[in-house]
Amino acid sequence: MNGLNDCQGRLFLESVALGEVASRFGTPCYVYSRKALTDTYAAFDAAFSGIDHLVCYAVKANSNLAVLNLFARLGSGFDIVSGGELQRVLAAGGDPAKTVFSGVGKSSPEILAALEAGVLCFNVESASELSRIDRVAGEIGRLAPVSLRVNPDVDARTHPYIATGLKDSKFGIPFEEARSLYRRAATLPHLRVVGIDCHIGSQLTETAPFLAALERVLTLTDELAADGIVLEHMDLGGGLGIRYREEVPPDIAEYAGAIRNALAGRPQRLILEPGRFLVGNAGLLLTRVEYLKHGSQRNFAIVDAAMNDLARPALYDAYHAIVPVLRRDGRPRRYEVVGPVCESGDFLGHERDLTVEEGDLLAVLSAGAYGMAMSSNYNTRPRAAEVMVDGGALHLIRERETVVELFSLEKPLP
Repeated sequence: MNGLNDCQGRLFLESVALGEVASRFGTPCYVYSRKALTDTYAAFDAAFSGIDHLVCYAVKANSNLAVLNLFARLGSGFDIVSGGELQRVLAAGGDPAKTVFSGVGKSSPEILAALEAGVLCFNVESASELSRIDRVAGEIGRLAPVSLRVNPDVDARTHPYIATGLKDSKFGIPFEEARSLYRRAATLPHLRVVGIDCHIGSQLTETAPFLAALERVLTLTDELAADGIVLEHMDLGGGLGIRYREEVPPDIAEYAGAIRNALAGRPQRLILEPGRFLVGNAGLLLTRVEYLKHGSQRNFAIVDAAMNDLARPALYDAYHAIVPVLRRDGRPRRYEVVGPVCESGDFLGHERDLTVEEGDLLAVLSAGAYGMAMSSNYNTRPRAAEVMVDGGALHLIRERETVVELFSLEKPLP
């Protein structure tokens, strides 16, 4: 977790005590570090300096407008997977000409909106989608820039729910079909073939799967050139992992160096789509202990955050470090850290050794990615506030929802 520090037994993010955040904005609350976001983006971008490249932040990881605006001001492009994410990018001041549109289920209205906005490229995931984009572009007299997302059948060695590069995945064009589909794309009147795309999964902790996928992409690129289809860019996706517990992801210099070596002498522009890597360790979920429940088999720390606020533990059995905001003396007890949602699967952490009392604050670390973005209103729970720490300043970047807002669009029967 970047930007976190302990000062005389109290946790701070940058120069702000987390206790102050809770006092001002309540809990549960997502808290992000502007410096951590800025520094991580700068390091990622600098690792590819000297070669023509574009960083397209994966909006799905954390789509708050303040986060998007910060990256846009740093020069980032964006990787989107829905029309809603396109609207967020535009509202945050992002450049549509630096935005790639991925996703397996693009609707006709979404395609139309992206064409009118002027996105850089559609990453196409099926033959049917290719035909649809050609048709929609033709209806408005546009030429749609496309690349094919090629599925290289490479095992990313990650959680099966976030592995996307195997042949049984819903994502991408099967590798053995890609060349013929590129030939077809080149004949369609309202398409312009500009690139190739490959994304094999998320939370990757070694470079070998990246390089295996890249090798197959390069082979296909050479075959396409022989067919007269010369590509302008290669999009290698994202997926570089972060440390939640004991993982040892590749150093950014190692990752970039391996890609540089593989692409030496290639004229195509490089596009990269980092998401989790940029935001995951720049944010945390702040929660308060409501009850301590001690039993003969297990002890429970029941907190005011739940699986609706942070779905990853319940969904993936994902690990997030959980630490007290105020360090107390005394012997720790082992707790299940659980929320108030009426599900047995509602937990944030298993078997955590904590010295806490009712009313204490806990910080669930490394929650900047797929935290707020995946949250829901299950059990009619308003979603959390979001706060950005900026040195010694605090900015409320999303107000906490109210219960009335949750049913404001609903109507009783007459």
